[in-house]
Formats: sequence, C-alpha cells, structure tokens
Amino acid sequence: MTKLAVLIDIGSTFTKATAVDLAKPALAARASHPTTPGDVSLGLQNALSELEKRLAEAGWQEKEIKKARRLACSSAAGGLRMIAIGLVQDLTAKAARQAALGAGARVLKTYSFQLTEGDRQEISDLKPDIILLAGGTDGGNSATILHNAKVLASLPTAVPIVIAGNRSVADEVNSIFPPEFSTYIAGNVMPQIGKLDVEPAREVIRQVFIEKIIYAKGLDKASRLIEGIFMPTPAAVLSAGNLLAKGTAGREGFGDLVIVDIGGATTDIHSLGAGLPTQAGVVMRGLPEPFAKRTVEGDLGVRVSVLSLLQAIGKENLAAALDLEVPEVEKWAAILHNNPQVLPQTAAERKFDHALGYEAVKIGVGRHVGRLAEIFTPSGRVWVQEGKDLSEAASVIGTGGVMINSQDPFAMLKGAEKNPQSPFELRPQNPTYFLDKNYLLAPLGLLAADYPAVALTVLTDSLQEHKFTRRDQ
Repeated sequence: MTKLAVLIDIGSTFTKATAVDLAKPALAARASHPTTPGDVSLGLQNALSELEKRLAEAGWQEKEIKKARRLACSSAAGGLRMIAIGLVQDLTAKAARQAALGAGARVLKTYSFQLTEGDRQEISDLKPDIILLAGGTDGGNSATILHNAKVLASLPTAVPIVIAGNRSVADEVNSIFPPEFSTYIAGNVMPQIGKLDVEPAREVIRQVFIEKIIYAKGLDKASRLIEGIFMPTPAAVLSAGNLLAKGTAGREGFGDLVIVDIGGATTDIHSLGAGLPTQAGVVMRGLPEPFAKRTVEGDLGVRVSVLSLLQAIGKENLAAALDLEVPEVEKWAAILHNNPQVLPQTAAERKFDHALGYEAVKIGVGRHVGRLAEIFTPSGRVWVQEGKDLSEAASVIGTGGVMINSQDPFAMLKGAEKNPQSPFELRPQNPTYFLDKNYLLAPLGLLAADYPAVALTVLTDSLQEHKFTRRDQ
C-alpha cells in the first residue's frame, strides 16, 4: 500500500511540492523551486529532488519515496484561458462564465447574442485555449447557438469547443465544426430558465485540460516525473474548499466559507455555500448561484496588476490611509509593477504591501458577494437579493504570498468582513479567520477525490486560526 503522496503545484513563478503521510495522516515535507518556463520539468525535478532530500532527512526510506503517488495541478503558461459565449448576458452567458470559472479557467471575455465578424476577429486575437459555447434552454432558442457555431467554425486556428447549450440542437451544432476542431458535448449550463447546471460542463472542461491543453502548453514534458497534471490550480483550490465546507462521512465540515487568494496578477474569491437569503421577507432575483462559486478580479493583483488595483482603491485614498503624498504612492506602485518579484524590506514597505492586500480583499469580496436592493411595487416595499448571501459564512480562509508573508495577515484578511459603509453588501458578519500558511489548499484539493479523510485532516491541522474579539475591533 502506498504510504506517501507527493502533490505538486506548477505555478507561473514557483513549483511547489508537498508530501503527505497517508497513514498518520500528516504533512511530511515541503519544497519549492522557481518554475522554468521553457521546460517545466527542470524546475519540477529540482523541487522534487529537494523534497526527496527532506523526506530522507525525516526518516523516509528511498523505496517508500519512489512508490509515492505523484499528482499535479498547474497555473503555469498563462493558466487555462477561456472564452464563454451564451445567448442572454444575464442568463446563459453568465451561466457559461460560471462554469468556466468553476473549472479553474481564466475567462478572457464573455460574449452574448449573435457573434459578429468583429467578435470573430477579437476571439482569434485573444487566442483562447478553450471556447465554451452555450445558448438557449433545452428546446428553446436554437438560432443563436447555430449562428455562433458557424462563426467559430471559420476561425483561422482550430480551438477545442465545449458545447453546453440547447441540447435539442447539440448534435447539429457539433456537425458544423470541421474535423480539425476538437468538440465536446456537455449538459446545458442552463437547461431551464432560472435553473443552473454547470457541473457537467466543468467536468468536460477539466477533461479537455488533461487531454489537450497540457500538451499545447508544453506541460507534458513533466509527465515522466509525475502521474499527470489533473486540473488547473484554481480548480484544485475550489476542490479543497468544497471538502472543507462539506466535510466527510466521519468528520463534520466548516459549513459555508469564503477563500481569498491574493496573487500578483489577480485576486481570486471562492465561496462554498447555497447563499440563500438569511433575512425574512427577502426575495431572490436573477440567475441562481452555484454552491461552489469562483470570481477572478484581474485588476486587483498586488504586483503585475498593482496599477489597476491602485486605480480601484483611489491613489488619494491610499495616500491618506498611509499618511503619504500621492507621488510617493505612485512611485512605489510603479516599482512593484516593474519588479513583481520584489519583497518589502522596510517597515514602510511592509505597511504599503499590507494596505494593498487589505484593499484587494475588501474590494474583491465586495464584488463577489450578493447585494440587497429596495424596490417599490404596487403592494408596497420589497427587498430583493441578487447574488449570494454570505453574511452567515462561518469561516474566511486566506492564502497567497502577500498574505502568508505578512506580519499581520488576519488584519489584512479582515477586509472581507461586513463593512458599515456598504450596508447592502452581504459579506460575512462575524467569521473565524484562517490562514493557509503552508500553501496546502491546492495540493490537498488534488488529494480530495481519492483520500478525502486524509486531505481534510491534514488541511484542518495546517490552517492557522484567529477569531477577532471586541478588543481587536
């Protein structure tokens, strides 16, 4: 029986290797090495060599190390770049976007209604890895998805197409594409008005990632060292979140939770929970939300995207909060943008990094959660909810380098909490905070399918907990 699992996250900057003792269960060792873009197997080999050295130092035998399962996820080579297409912007197009994000993709753009020649050229220029083509409920509108299939079939470069629209014409849509296009038929992301069913499309997207994308990006060069790259890194994080929320047959989960992942280029927010109204008399409006939801904020990164983050915050606001002049704020933001690998060295620099992280959390969670709105009808005033109500989410988990390396990560993570200045945002009100201090969310998300009890135990034991008291407020 295999006693050890080696879990690898091949990132754009670093390749991280984590070993888990499946018998105890416990974290056995960790190692990392800079990712080598030209040939990811070189950085992977270095990370694995260092991991094996640390395992040997911990008393593991060579034969046990060699027999270990080796599973990987990846966000290298730009991650999984997708385009989502639907019929109506707030319905099937939104459902297609949710399916793509939940599969761990980076959605380059979402299109609705009939594609134009200009759209076709733009899609060609964007060079997506996969296109998710939706549109129409089952038995409903078919003209738009058929039109859009003909437009996509004329793209100069073949792209894998996942068809997840009106199932009545799915085969006809499929037949439109020439043989050089790889096409996959999935269940409709919105089979009925108001009914969301994104999981079948998510699974097909992951299948395409394994079959096609890792080869197209040169990630298959790592195949001699591992069993395979099984999913994009964000999908692994969502898998870990799902396990933490629901638990296993033998161990209760955390319940509804939020995961905040602050990166250099993006801030990703994951929520696990139904998100239904928690207040009496509130009516839901809009498309139903998935239990496992992910949003990606491409303008809220703290390094590569720091200039757009600064714009979202307001440079005058940040300058006032830090007691700095605006030119000083602009200068340091430019340094971070041009040198994304730089780490803060002085107290002032750490304070600047902390402020950026706090604001990325605050703005990112604000965009992710649902909102209440007051409307007036002939029957009187009605409160409606759009999006997920996360006010009763019991846990908020933080990860990402800027947070893990912070001297006060929980104060940074507190940006997720209910904000008196935005009373209609349905943010967590009084959660317990956790820090993924060992970067284990993605690797243990890989382990969740085959060893859920092990993954849940190791992840729970690793998370650093903090509960704010009245004195902290």
